[in-house]
Amino acid sequence: MEQFDREKLHASIVTVCLSIYTPESQAEATAHAVCDSVIAWLEQHPDVTSHDIRTITTKHLKTYHPEAAYLYEQRYIII
Repeated sequence: MEQFDREKLHASIVTVCLSIYTPESQAEATAHAVCDSVIAWLEQHPDVTSHDIRTITTKHLKTYHPEAAYLYEQRYIII
């Protein structure tokens, strides 16, 4: 089991935003907001899997940046 790492999630969100040409300041702001939402969710759900975190991250990312959310969600699907 892996411990939740806010910095790792933040970097992942920034990376996906930058990969679709989001300005860096917007990517950082989006990552910050999404990470805050995920952490608030985690406070109510102490036992979670990495899949749970990806799912809730995607849900909140859709609010701030739907295109980035789609890419974030799809990057784990193998064709």
